[in-house]
Amino acid sequence: MEKEKILGILKEGILYLLLILLCVFVVPKYVVQRTVVSGGSMEDTLHNGESLLVEKVSYRFTNPDRFDVVVFYPDEEDRSEYYVKRVIGLPGETIQITGDDVYIDGELLPEDYGKQAMVYSGIAEEPLLLGEDEYFLMGDNRYVSLDSRYEEVGPVHKDMIAGKAFVRIWPLNKMGTFR
Repeated sequence: MEKEKILGILKEGILYLLLILLCVFVVPKYVVQRTVVSGGSMEDTLHNGESLLVEKVSYRFTNPDRFDVVVFYPDEEDRSEYYVKRVIGLPGETIQITGDDVYIDGELLPEDYGKQAMVYSGIAEEPLLLGEDEYFLMGDNRYVSLDSRYEEVGPVHKDMIAGKAFVRIWPLNKMGTFR
């Protein structure tokens, strides 16, 4: 009887250990992770130091939609640094920026996220055709955002997108979804 009790406790301990390992290692890597906004490139939507939850499952089965706020890795070799930006251009579209206006396939993009003046059109000054699985990402604060307009970032391949930011969890007075 004593042997069965010890075996039961051992099995239960192993089960709890496996659950803890799953929560610590698997869930943040493949399901949902906490991300902290660094810098002012997404103001007025998101601010420096705010914490977000990033959902990492849906983009394995679907594609990002225009205006989704995503987290992506700007460097394929170094996945320790990430950026938070908004999806502006989708695969196969032609992007062009003229002044403060963004054009998709020659049509003015009706959006009100980028309220600050754009002083730099970058690689989108001339029409830029996005390839298969490439996205054009921009920060909402376009005056300071290092985004797809810059050659060092450029169009972002879907494989580099970690997931969709879907809820702000800090500060508590701003907790909730955002657009």
